[in-house]
Amino acid sequence: MHFIDLIIFAIYFFAVLGVGIYFYLKNESRDDYYVGGRNISAGHVGLSIVATDVGGGFSIGLGGLGFTMGLAGSWLLFSGLVGAWLAAVLIIPRLKALDAKHGLLTYPDFLRGVYGRRVAMVAALISGIGYLGFTAAQILAGAKLAAGSVFSEFTAVDPLQLSLFVMAGVIVLYTVLGGIKAVIYTDTIQWIILLGGLIFLGLPFAWHSAGGWAVISEQLPSGHFSLLNIAPVTFVNWFCTIVPIWFIAMTLYQRAYACRNVKEARRAFYIAGVFEYPLMAFVGVSLGMLGRLFYPEADPEMALPLLLKEVLPIGVSGFVLAAYFSAVMSTADSCLIASSGNFVNDIVEPLLGQSPADKTLIRISQLFTLVIGVVALALASFFSEVLDIILNAYAFMVSGLFVPTLAAYFVKGSRPEAAMAGMLGGGGITLWLIANRWEGLGGLDPSIVGIAVSLAVFSIVQIIGNRRNPND
Repeated sequence: MHFIDLIIFAIYFFAVLGVGIYFYLKNESRDDYYVGGRNISAGHVGLSIVATDVGGGFSIGLGGLGFTMGLAGSWLLFSGLVGAWLAAVLIIPRLKALDAKHGLLTYPDFLRGVYGRRVAMVAALISGIGYLGFTAAQILAGAKLAAGSVFSEFTAVDPLQLSLFVMAGVIVLYTVLGGIKAVIYTDTIQWIILLGGLIFLGLPFAWHSAGGWAVISEQLPSGHFSLLNIAPVTFVNWFCTIVPIWFIAMTLYQRAYACRNVKEARRAFYIAGVFEYPLMAFVGVSLGMLGRLFYPEADPEMALPLLLKEVLPIGVSGFVLAAYFSAVMSTADSCLIASSGNFVNDIVEPLLGQSPADKTLIRISQLFTLVIGVVALALASFFSEVLDIILNAYAFMVSGLFVPTLAAYFVKGSRPEAAMAGMLGGGGITLWLIANRWEGLGGLDPSIVGIAVSLAVFSIVQIIGNRRNPND
């Protein structure tokens, strides 16, 4: 990689660390650290939502889908649009009303008000583990990107292993220091860099280097230009795995709390949906298709980094690669702070029996953020496919949490024991199916089975409870 491109990288990374240090000095309370003082605009929050949801994992994963299936891979993010807008309409008004009354900090805080402390702690454990997996996926995505571009020339050590440590170090350091404010404001900058770099630099230069439409249309499989080049079961799996995450994702609850009011929060979710689909969806898969044109024998998720490194001019390459690193970091930091919030606010603090002073709690939160980051780095080193980690983490979370969460919003008199049974039943069966590489029922995702089990168990326990205690 050229020296000029390395300078661009260095400037960018030091700027991000600077943001973390700035908010380290500014944060005064845990509201500042976890929900940004509840006074952040819809524009910043909306861009932070889409940066978090799409991020490096889906950005690199989209490139891989574009490589293997073409434009039809964009349906992955259509589910994000649907989820964002459904959440804006169905849950944001109820959630913000509770937030205004109780000053919520996390997703389990909401469940605690409905089901009590024990259910909230189990939800926090499921969510915290899920976001630990997300963080690992983002670290791996960034490492793949760096290994195929920045550190590809290093021969003394394994470029992927070196990249894992570098990416984890930067992400963990500025997130530990700055908390959610550093996350949201850097997300805004990172998403602008990402879209600007890809739309105005990445796509045009790659298109020109490929030789234009005539060459592209001739050399890529014809199915790559059809939105119908997707198996129905794949679409169902994506839809049923990704849409529910908008109702249970800790990162999204934190951003809803960070907004000033209901109007701003709903607007932020509408903004996020539009940026996901069609904008980022088609940009991501298009670059993956161009990556296949240049590197047909490459790992599908590595073709895009190779394309950005080799095809783009000096300087432009560094800027566009920095854009993709922005996407990785914008999701990794959010997942890291979400997992930390689950463990500290929803598990550790209740076990202490009393709330420490704000400064003490911030230091505890920073320590947990650091530990979770180190564990995520270790986890990332054991996997090879980014999208697999993300979808498995999604499946584990939604199968256990989706049904009890919907019931908390819409079923009057939902019982804690039913919620607990639904969480353990749905999450447990999905985890078992994933571990055993289940491929039954025509290829349906384990999350669909998990949600069905969760619904059945929740309903049975709820009915039994109502019969035994009809006056509750």
